[in-house]
Amino acid sequence: MNGTRPDPTSVIVVGSGPTGLLLAGDLATAGVPVTVVERRPHKISNLSRAFGVHARTLEQLDARGLADPLLATGDTITGLRLFRRLSLDLGTLPSRFPFLLITPQYEVERLLERWAREAGVEFAHESEVVGLRQDDDGVDLEVRGADGTVTTRRAAYVVGADGHQSAVRQAIGLPFPGVSVIKSLFLADVRLAQKPEGVLTVNGAGDSFAMIASFGDGWYRVMGWNRRHEVADDAPLDLDEVKDVTRRALGTDYGMHDARWLSRFHSDERQAPRYRVGRVFLAGDAAHIHSPAGGQGMNTGLQDAANLGWKLAAAVQGRAPESLLDTYEAERHPVGKAVLRSSGGLVRLARAQSPVPRTARALVTAFVNLAGPARRRILAQISGIGYRYPAPRGSHRLAGTRVPDAALAGGGRLYEALRGGRFVLITPEPYEGRAAREGRLTVERWASDRRTTVLVRPDGYVAWADDTAGPAAIEAALAAHVG
Repeated sequence: MNGTRPDPTSVIVVGSGPTGLLLAGDLATAGVPVTVVERRPHKISNLSRAFGVHARTLEQLDARGLADPLLATGDTITGLRLFRRLSLDLGTLPSRFPFLLITPQYEVERLLERWAREAGVEFAHESEVVGLRQDDDGVDLEVRGADGTVTTRRAAYVVGADGHQSAVRQAIGLPFPGVSVIKSLFLADVRLAQKPEGVLTVNGAGDSFAMIASFGDGWYRVMGWNRRHEVADDAPLDLDEVKDVTRRALGTDYGMHDARWLSRFHSDERQAPRYRVGRVFLAGDAAHIHSPAGGQGMNTGLQDAANLGWKLAAAVQGRAPESLLDTYEAERHPVGKAVLRSSGGLVRLARAQSPVPRTARALVTAFVNLAGPARRRILAQISGIGYRYPAPRGSHRLAGTRVPDAALAGGGRLYEALRGGRFVLITPEPYEGRAAREGRLTVERWASDRRTTVLVRPDGYVAWADDTAGPAAIEAALAAHVG
């Protein structure tokens, strides 16, 4: 994939975080040559901020055979508490994963990297993007290696999954408008003399907020802020400050000691106006960043990758028109915007001090606690299972919706059938067509007496459905969606 060997069917993914790794693994699994370009040396860092894996992300990982191995790395919680009085019961989620998995981001990265390497992904570490040009046939990416030498890599498409300071986004001239939501947070990795009661401990009191999550190996991650002490990211931070804020928020510091890492950062809300410019795409933090409220950042990026991967594979392999790639932005940009709105709203309500917003917070809490539909909507949004994608006018009511895991005839289930990375057709009666014979489609039957025929996309959303479909209707739908 160097400039001397252009490959018109290859993809370069810039960034080896969770989003880039999932995308690269999906492409390689589909048979697309893919290289991950990463500025940093090869190392799985324990300094990442994300700690929660939501239900929809676990479903996506299940479709790749990765959910169960990841579950073994952490602990699950079924309850979330917001504003001290608002309780959300994740155990009611209509999912195989009715909980939040608490596991550090580096466990997600370690699992995804191993899977991506086994699928054939090539990695170029210590390789910094310094330029980008594109034409009608491909993209030239200028990359500076560890020795300072600049080389050119060419591919059919490039995806920037290189974080909030994305070099790819800057190279294609896209702005990153937004605001700072929290001007000064701290992170610390510590040991505790007393073990907290739960896997995740979160609370706010007065001007202080703190969260403690377990690494599972005796180390704990602490995140917090003090609204009365908002300082620059490079301001000194010591363990005494972390302990003080934690005591104010949680009532105790659990005997914190032996900090191995202390850092400050600020939390922004930003979103690129577009996720695609020609043959270049943005995903994850390169496209959107949110406040940490709700733990949706990494999860949203992974779901970006799940949406884009199968579409890129179909386009570079000539199985779908170029226009399919436009649906990535059409489907994922509104989701990113919704996450910005919801996570930002949670932070603003949590930080409310004056009478009007505090009254609003109390009213929201009371309403959600009493109203089942409102509580279910919030749960569906935070967990990611409630989003649906636009569908053409006149489509079946299921088109664009997430498909829950379903039992299939023969004892299998849907998310196991999705592990081939192909569309899955679920029918009430046996069916065999050309796409199935050619290996481009997996055909399954309902284990129940359900009569609806459903065509499920590789990312687990309904492409097409019909309550009374015959062979002709099925063939037409497959021609339109599978090729």
